[in-house]
Amino acid sequence: MKPALLILPFLLAPLPLVAQDSTVGTVGPLIATGHHAWSRWPDFGSYSADLSRLYLINGSRLIWHDGSRLSPAASAVIAQLRTAGDWGLDSADYDAALLDSLEGEPSGRSLAQPTRDSLDLLLSIDLLRYLDDLHRGRLHPNPLGARGSETVKLDLVAALGQAIQADTLPGLIAALQPRLVQYRSLLAALARYRRLATDSVFPPLQTTTTIHPGDPYSGITALTRRLIAFGDLAVNDTPPDSLYLGPIVEAVTRFQTRHGLKPDGVLGPATFAGLRTPLQWRVRQIELALERLRWLPPLEGDRVLVVNIPGFELFGFDSAGRSGTPSLEMKVIVGRAIDRRTPVLLEQLRYVEFWPYWNVPRRIAVEEILPQLERKPDYLSANGMELVGAGKVLGDRVTPEVLRQLRRGQLEIRQQPGPTNPLGLIKFGFPNTALVYLHGTPSPELFSRTRRDFSHGCIRVEDPSALANWVMRDEPGWQPDSTAFGIHGPETRRIWLRHPLQLAIFYTTAVVRPDGTTWFYDDIYGQDRSLNEGLRNRAGPPL
Repeated sequence: MKPALLILPFLLAPLPLVAQDSTVGTVGPLIATGHHAWSRWPDFGSYSADLSRLYLINGSRLIWHDGSRLSPAASAVIAQLRTAGDWGLDSADYDAALLDSLEGEPSGRSLAQPTRDSLDLLLSIDLLRYLDDLHRGRLHPNPLGARGSETVKLDLVAALGQAIQADTLPGLIAALQPRLVQYRSLLAALARYRRLATDSVFPPLQTTTTIHPGDPYSGITALTRRLIAFGDLAVNDTPPDSLYLGPIVEAVTRFQTRHGLKPDGVLGPATFAGLRTPLQWRVRQIELALERLRWLPPLEGDRVLVVNIPGFELFGFDSAGRSGTPSLEMKVIVGRAIDRRTPVLLEQLRYVEFWPYWNVPRRIAVEEILPQLERKPDYLSANGMELVGAGKVLGDRVTPEVLRQLRRGQLEIRQQPGPTNPLGLIKFGFPNTALVYLHGTPSPELFSRTRRDFSHGCIRVEDPSALANWVMRDEPGWQPDSTAFGIHGPETRRIWLRHPLQLAIFYTTAVVRPDGTTWFYDDIYGQDRSLNEGLRNRAGPPL
């Protein structure tokens, strides 16, 4: 049976829960306590019912023992837990070192019954936790919230019980993980950067000044070592002298591009900081990226839009599981890091609106526009704005009473459609509580910047016409040239999609591109730092 099909029988028809007083053999009293003193995470109350079911599926017998010795299947599980780091997890979370020591010789150690029962249960607890973490990540709830109302909950116990009986645990482990090309590519990048972090010892870089192409630089040797290790410089392109020229400048430019830096070939403070970033942190960035991918619902089947906030990019995938190459790619502008951060969201894109009005959010109206109105009563008319109240357009005349009602939230401001409207000529809507959306912009010059966190929280897209054509290509009667000036010229029109698209506004600072190169971005919102601390300081699995 193919790994991806292994768990399907248990996706739609979970087995009934076992009553709490059911007999599950000699481990039953241990399960009833909800506590295992040997474990790094002693409390396993949230898994008690699952463990009872698992042992009942096994006929109320010990699962991991042949008589008084650990079985070959147990040894295989312990080996799997020992290599949890290969998947970006921490083997210490699953008591791998303790289980290793208790396993003893490859043939297994003969144990007395109390110890045997405790060991069998500990191995079951750790395996359940391991599989759960591989499937949905370690933070519950995660920052993406519920994994979508259409996501079918996996009956992990039933799937594990079948895998144990059929000796297909490796297939289950493969099937539980995200079936995304990006996930598989990050696993390969993790292995590579782990080797680099373990094996590479670099001489210190000299960073006392800014080095331009053509300048002498005595740190060429140390720089070359790093660039070769990172894959940005070929071994046979090693510079013959200490001048910063030719292939090494090109290699630095490649490094800058991969790290979200201005690709000018100049060795300045930001580039030196990137070159000196410890490889252990690059490993951690990849691990955090893998963790976030586990939070996502299945995305491999249909088209999906992904916005990566710290990468300032949007990608459209025809199938994120079958191909890692996007069919659409463009730059975006996201919310300011200091005070207007774009939220992480998992929603469905439901409509495209041409020549949109901009309904000014209350915060912007109060904090930014009201002070202008107090100084310039003609501000609304000069900027194509108008007042709206009780569903009626009230013109653009500003009086003291209008100012009072605006402060109280009794009136709203909207800007009329047109080339100077902050939304541009196309808006992409996905109803959400954060009131954010994708849209065009009348200020395309900002896309030339390397760091692009300039918005109030919504996402500005570089090429809204190309995005509209990609989004609407399967809509009945849609013509690719329809987005040039809207459907019927300069009038507002909202088109609801017959087939809404999955949209993930995501946050990851490590990405593997289709050509296999690994890119790293600045943690502009500090979410890597928060997630890292959350994983390291958590009290244990959820109870």
